[in-house]
Amino acid sequence: MITVKENIYWVGHVDLSLRNFHGYSTPYGTTYNAYVVLDEKPTLIDTVKDYGFEEMLWRIKKVIHPTKIQYIILNHTEMDHSGSIEKILDFCPQAEIICSPKGQESLKKHFGKSWKLKLAQTGSTLPIGKKAFKFFLTPMVHWPDSMVSYLETDKILFSNDAFGQHYASPERFADEAGEDIVFKEAAKYYANIVMPYGEQVLKALEFLQSLPLDKICPSHGVIWRQKQDIETIIDLYNRWGSHRTEQKALIIYDTMWHSTEKIAKKLYEFIDTENIPVRLINLKDEHISDIVAEILFAKVILLGSPILNNRIFPSVAGFLAYLKGLKPKNRLGFTFGSYGWSNSGFKELEDSLKESGIELISEGAYFRYVPTQDDLAGLEKVAVKIKGLLKED
Repeated sequence: MITVKENIYWVGHVDLSLRNFHGYSTPYGTTYNAYVVLDEKPTLIDTVKDYGFEEMLWRIKKVIHPTKIQYIILNHTEMDHSGSIEKILDFCPQAEIICSPKGQESLKKHFGKSWKLKLAQTGSTLPIGKKAFKFFLTPMVHWPDSMVSYLETDKILFSNDAFGQHYASPERFADEAGEDIVFKEAAKYYANIVMPYGEQVLKALEFLQSLPLDKICPSHGVIWRQKQDIETIIDLYNRWGSHRTEQKALIIYDTMWHSTEKIAKKLYEFIDTENIPVRLINLKDEHISDIVAEILFAKVILLGSPILNNRIFPSVAGFLAYLKGLKPKNRLGFTFGSYGWSNSGFKELEDSLKESGIELISEGAYFRYVPTQDDLAGLEKVAVKIKGLLKED
């Protein structure tokens, strides 16, 4: 039995074997978090992905018989949160589901059932005895139906996907698991799932920051309970939601016959001076979700591709398709690459990077077949420009 606070328990599912979540690499697995609050009307907050139901049920039974559950709060109806709702309702058919109006629509589409529902609105409350919940709708953080639940009496925010991490461990609290890895995974989670919705994140933080918080209980990963950790993760969400970056450059590329790689390495050599943070990343070596986690912090993105069949390389095209959906802002870009008989494919590279929300700082550097020493030496000019941009406040 894992106690969050007196009469409040974590009853989720730990999935150590998960290695991919919607194209996002999860080398540590994940958790699907659910919580039980005991009071006159026992309440379950969220469920778990369908295959984790038996573990959730076992955990619930350790604190209360599931037939006694009166309310089920669904902060989000995506199937990793609602996947076990039908199964748990077999035990407590009298339970009333609390969700947002958009959540009602989603539940109907997902399950085609007519369940007892109570719709939450921003500021609405739910007394369950001595304890009471207050609800806040957070649309597009990161689904239209998203909301968060605040247990006023205990100062606990059940934050849905906000402040979460795809991270599975034996520990349930950030300070037990180790803040270094938890904050790193929280950044990766934000970059790959929440980044397109920075404006909505900032709106949500406006009212959430006014709440006294003793704990933040997300839907994935570990729980934040240390005052310093809570303040830090909220500050980071403010920073990330504002698309504030660090003075850092990333050089991302793939290569066929090492020509594009030569350009990438020469750019790295020219930029990696005067303590300018720069990282060289081959798309063959790292998962795109890990690269996006780096983009969360980087001000300048240099992207290189060879041309294959008059188009950019498939791995680069796939990376850009992923990046366009995440819409990073306030970042600058530069493109480069190698081609054989036609360089027309580089327009696709430039247009795709701009469509991702990245502003190009100059024309790209494209060389036919193998770049000469003079070609490579000419890259110093753009490198100097990039270093100047990275030194600006």
